[in-house]
Amino acid sequence: MILDAQPDIEVVAEADDGAEAVDAVRRHAPEVALLDVRMPVMDGIEACRAISAGSSCRTVMLTTFDSDEYVYEALHAGASGFLLKDVRRDDLVHAVRVVARGDALLAPSVARRLVEEYTAGGPRRTDGARLGALTARERETLLMLGRGLSNAEIAAEFVVSEHTVKTHVGNVLSKLGLRDRVQAVICAYETGLITAGSPPPEGGRPGR
Repeated sequence: MILDAQPDIEVVAEADDGAEAVDAVRRHAPEVALLDVRMPVMDGIEACRAISAGSSCRTVMLTTFDSDEYVYEALHAGASGFLLKDVRRDDLVHAVRVVARGDALLAPSVARRLVEEYTAGGPRRTDGARLGALTARERETLLMLGRGLSNAEIAAEFVVSEHTVKTHVGNVLSKLGLRDRVQAVICAYETGLITAGSPPPEGGRPGR
């Protein structure tokens, strides 16, 4: 009801469980799938993983459970958004629009807990070799993404145009096989590019 009421959003299918959701994505090829973490037959995490692997559809996860476990599993499954069910209607609609245009979105509490867990030495693996495909400028771009800077802020740091930054961001995502900026943030921590106590870039600001 909330989404169908929007003039720029069309709900093409609904599903009662995760398996039906995966099948509906295959049949209707939507731009965005809104999934509940807890669903019968196939849960939202597995459905997200199947959708991400088999289509270009982007997923937004909804849950009543503000749990780190679900956050990590959903993001690694390929989710582009993660919201709690107490999200306001306008914020839900905004999230669908953001994800549909290729960006990513996390509820503020989810983003904060994700970064806190990584900077506290949580489930992070050292995989610096993964960054070998990046140029020096692309590594700097990933560092900025990991600290939460927008394209405009990165452009100001590099003293280049936003168009140039957009190209750098696209190259980073493509070379590392990342779907969006959320996964770029995870990658920055997982590869050790950002660690607890890392100083901000020279002349720059700490990430927010």
